[in-house]
Amino acid sequence: MTKSKITLIAFVAAGLIGGIVRADVTVEENITYGRGGDTELKLDLAQPDGDGPFPAIVFIHGGGWYQGSRQGYRGQIMEAAKRGYVAATISYRLMKFDEEKKETTTAKPIFPAQIHDAKASIRWLRANAEKYHVDPERIGVTGGSAGGHLSLLVGLTDNKSNLEGDGGNSDQSSRVQAVVNVFGPTDMAACHKTSVVAWIFRLFMGGTPDETAETYTAASPITYVSKDDPPVLTLHGDRDTLVPIAQATTLDEKMKAAGASHTLMIFEGQGHGFGGEYAQKSMTATWDFFDQHLKPMR
Repeated sequence: MTKSKITLIAFVAAGLIGGIVRADVTVEENITYGRGGDTELKLDLAQPDGDGPFPAIVFIHGGGWYQGSRQGYRGQIMEAAKRGYVAATISYRLMKFDEEKKETTTAKPIFPAQIHDAKASIRWLRANAEKYHVDPERIGVTGGSAGGHLSLLVGLTDNKSNLEGDGGNSDQSSRVQAVVNVFGPTDMAACHKTSVVAWIFRLFMGGTPDETAETYTAASPITYVSKDDPPVLTLHGDRDTLVPIAQATTLDEKMKAAGASHTLMIFEGQGHGFGGEYAQKSMTATWDFFDQHLKPMR
């Protein structure tokens, strides 16, 4: 019997629609978790074998809020499930614009569509906690770059922030218990001034900081820092020119001044992305952080 046949038998026995069973990990793809405007929002989910309840992690992809896909985190959700987490990688509404005319064009949808979608995924996970064996009191979120920014907004905002949106399951909370931010922007106006891709911020915010100041403030994670924030780990390279290191140090200062828990790891010589030993260090730090804050004491 070949490995593919074993997988197929497990697929049939599990009775899953669009599901795959690999060893002790089950993956379901193209699950609808909500609706953003006229867009059906999808996620892929991996879960370990057993009744749980298990802690959960939501992965939010990067790509400047206009590109990238949830499939980029396929390996990470598989690894998370092997480590005892229910893990989801989500799609969200991306900006659409004429890239050849990026300096003069406008974009749709712009902020806050993306954070509305990200929060809807957390509420969906809680609404379906029993079905997927999730502990609704132990949910984390992570992402890189634009995904780091959205992860921070999920973690630092609450229902008073007017960023919930109407993506579904409004009776559930979108609060999380841990955040891993990988070089995400934290002060949007400052990042617009210092980033080599300022045009992306202009499109995402619907203008420059002078033109849409309120939007820049509303989209900045540092706006929402408070003492009751969940613990946050930030991973950032000191040679990053897209999201300069000051974005990480500013968040660190703000959270510590507020009495919130923030851990900052700066990788020397690394830019907007980690290579070699730093890629492994970042993943080890991520798993250790989630284990510390989402798994019960043994």
